[in-house]
Amino acid sequence: MDIVNMFFGDKASDAGPLLLVAFLGIALIVITLPFLLKTRPDPLDKLKADARNSRPAHGESLRTGKSAQKLEKYSSFLEPQDEEEFSNVRLKLTQAGYQSKEAVMIYHFAQFALGLGLLAVGVLYYLLFIAGDQADVQQAMMYILGPGIVGYMAPKYWVTRRQQERQEAITDGFPDALDMMLVCVEAGQSMDQAIIRVSREIRASFPALADEFEIVSQQIKAGKDKSTVLSDMAERCGVPDVSSFVTVMVQSQSFGTSIAEALRVYAGEMRDKRVMRAEEKANKLPTKMTLATMMLTVPPLLIILVAPSVIGIMALGQ
Repeated sequence: MDIVNMFFGDKASDAGPLLLVAFLGIALIVITLPFLLKTRPDPLDKLKADARNSRPAHGESLRTGKSAQKLEKYSSFLEPQDEEEFSNVRLKLTQAGYQSKEAVMIYHFAQFALGLGLLAVGVLYYLLFIAGDQADVQQAMMYILGPGIVGYMAPKYWVTRRQQERQEAITDGFPDALDMMLVCVEAGQSMDQAIIRVSREIRASFPALADEFEIVSQQIKAGKDKSTVLSDMAERCGVPDVSSFVTVMVQSQSFGTSIAEALRVYAGEMRDKRVMRAEEKANKLPTKMTLATMMLTVPPLLIILVAPSVIGIMALGQ
């Protein structure tokens, strides 16, 4: 304790044990990281690396970037080892628009880096500004662990917001895309050609939905089964309207009914649902405005009505 007090001065006299525990914890983390990150090379990984090195440089650059190759060495540490957890994280990132192969590694690396970085910032801020002001243990935990927790949760919050915004954009643009697809099919184009045309036309207004239709068209061109492609699209979007559309298209293809008729009926339902969602938001608006109206209108009105009476009573009392 004397050495700690001599090094940090009088400011650390009250928080000497806490500072010592914090420095020991950081030292243990720094010492343990090399052992956690260092893993034995797997023979299968060596064969995969040899296969990648044997490919042309142009093809390799199309698949992985330099930053992703650096993180590939720590994939066992940055990726969840549980298959179910890995699938859930991968699906959430895909629905947020991050569909690259290394999205899970980058997501966990961002959580790890931001958590440790802001934890170190919290420790420095506490030592420089708070330690000498008779701070108790609760305040010390708040200033030290608070930034670390915020840094760890920030990527999760960002991905969740991106997922919600992307799903809302797909929901808003889906009725227009169905109307355009119905026009293309009734004009004599096939379903595959209609999907390609729709992906081109709606890109300016709804880029997320255009990307999904483009992925569908590319997978169909590659020879993948259409029902499987549409099911994958519904899973990537995570929107109930798209899932219902996929179900209608698969059933229409299975039973041999007219795709144009199915599109006409379902497009009409989507337009009605969009009108119902707009009416629902309009009906919620008065309820949301009630609290603001009461806070901004009632107090000034009471002051205007009651203030003259209060002033008169005070004058009579004097």
